[in-house]
Amino acid sequence: MKYNIDNVDKTEYPEIVDVWEASVRATHHFLKEEEILYFKPLILNQYLNAVELRCIRNVHANIVGFVGVAEQNLEMLFIHPEYRGMRIGKTLLQYSINEMDVTKVDVNEQNGQAVGFYEHSGFKTERRSELDASGKPYPILHMELQK
Repeated sequence: MKYNIDNVDKTEYPEIVDVWEASVRATHHFLKEEEILYFKPLILNQYLNAVELRCIRNVHANIVGFVGVAEQNLEMLFIHPEYRGMRIGKTLLQYSINEMDVTKVDVNEQNGQAVGFYEHSGFKTERRSELDASGKPYPILHMELQK
């Protein structure tokens, strides 16, 4: 299936956060409930404004997956769990590489599916941090696209 990549309007940020939360709950089993609740307002009020966003919509124009990019770094790639396995993540990643010049991504080490996805897509771990960007004990793999 061919997907259209679309822009995201600020009025759609709550919908983006809903996709983020559903995706995190399906894939980030290492996060505690209070941490999801901690990050949710940060995503809405700070993080989305710091990235260039693109999305894919379903036939009803609802956002089902999105990417956020800043300075050639893929900061966000989240797919609603009901739409996983439909090549939406691959489509968004390829778009971010080809059209938004992405060359790097930071991935939670404990999210093995994401690590495998990025490795399969040509990224290689260059270094590891014990703490995430918020100083929480979730190791991060700093990956770079191999040309």
